Amino acid sequence: MNPSSLHIAIAGAGLLGRLLAWRLAVAGHHISVFEAGSLLQPPQGQRAAAFTAAGMVAPLSEAVVSDADVYRMGLYALQRWPEWLAGLPPQETPLFHYQGSLVVAHPQDYPELDQFEQELRFVIPECRGYQRLDGVAIQQLEPDLNPGLQQGLFLAEEGHIHNRELMQQLGVELQRLGVAIHERTAVAVAPYRVHSQERQWQADCVIDCRGLGAKTQMPAQALRGVRGETLHVETREIHLQRPVRLMHPRYQLYAVPKPNHRFIIGATQIESEDSSPVSIQSSLELSSALYTLSPAFAEARIIELDTNLRPAFMDNMPRVIQQPGLITANGLFRHGYLLAPAVVDNVLALVHEQKDVPFSHPLNRVL
Repeated sequence: MNPSSLHIAIAGAGLLGRLLAWRLAVAGHHISVFEAGSLLQPPQGQRAAAFTAAGMVAPLSEAVVSDADVYRMGLYALQRWPEWLAGLPPQETPLFHYQGSLVVAHPQDYPELDQFEQELRFVIPECRGYQRLDGVAIQQLEPDLNPGLQQGLFLAEEGHIHNRELMQQLGVELQRLGVAIHERTAVAVAPYRVHSQERQWQADCVIDCRGLGAKTQMPAQALRGVRGETLHVETREIHLQRPVRLMHPRYQLYAVPKPNHRFIIGATQIESEDSSPVSIQSSLELSSALYTLSPAFAEARIIELDTNLRPAFMDNMPRVIQQPGLITANGLFRHGYLLAPAVVDNVLALVHEQKDVPFSHPLNRVL
């Protein structure tokens, strides 16, 4: 197989599928993308998890609930995202923001904040990319937050992406590059080919990025869906420069600023493959916790409640599995925008038969 110019079939047009199709097309390969839904206008309930995500690139916050490998891949993402996005047409609002994040707590929850900092030191003892803040420092960074928030952490090594705008732009860019898009075409994969119920397509290499759509072709019990819920609100009464996390004994709420005075609020991580609408309990918890971040959110308008299932393996780490003619990349869990650059560059190295494959140890392990 000559890796200089290949016909590559990519199953799935979520975050990994779009990024891989884009980078491979830029490299001069002939790309076909097969998507079970719509590329540019996927309806709610049929969208990839990347549309529901908040788009945080949070190596420190996620390392606390995972491990040092996630931190290292996250630092890689902070460098890779601006390099990649510089190749897209300029946007009215930049797609990537690297201004750190805040972790705050109310007085009754200071032990949660202390525990977060202790775990951060334990998982990444060499890290110095954070600092403890008092109320004055918090107000200097985010003046619109509740002044009663008197303790927090500033995590400098964190950023966020406007995810829906990015997904839309990637779809447009794939069309501009001449990628063959097969919408509403659910496929199964095999080495060197993909096939629907009606026909099959041959390729020099197949890359399977179908998320939970690949579950029936994965080893038994290998892949599962983890439910996430988000609340989208709109208000001109509050401005945030960066994501803010609120520590709580039962959940860590996050609020992430988006274009046009929007915010995405999330916290839930439910071990369930139920993709039904958001529950009353979840919406009440999200709304009440959001109000404690700033009373100005009281007049915010709820514009969307969204749910989705994140594909995850049992250890919640992604996998890239290679066999002749077929590469499977899956299991981003809640780390989509954090780990996607490492996974994409790992797959690209395999396709191009490079000697040095980035992050081979955490990503290319056998199930």
